[in-house]
Amino acid sequence: MLSTEARQGLLRRLRKIEGQARGIQRMIDEGRDCREILDQLASVRAATRHVGRELAKGYLTGCLNDTMCLQDDSAVEELVALLMRV
Repeated sequence: MLSTEARQGLLRRLRKIEGQARGIQRMIDEGRDCREILDQLASVRAATRHVGRELAKGYLTGCLNDTMCLQDDSAVEELVALLMRV
């Protein structure tokens, strides 16, 4: 489970990503240079990966603190699969 502070931080990050995505749309609409657009897309990908890692970290921490979760083989397999995607 995420703390209130962590949740607020992730929401701020997601709002920033949302603004970056709108900016990329404008750049495409304006016919901006592809290199600039690709650079902005790389920034958005990095930011979303960061959000994913933080969420996975919160999920992992919650599972590690829950003995029922650790005893459930399917939960552990799900956790590993999740971490492989992030």
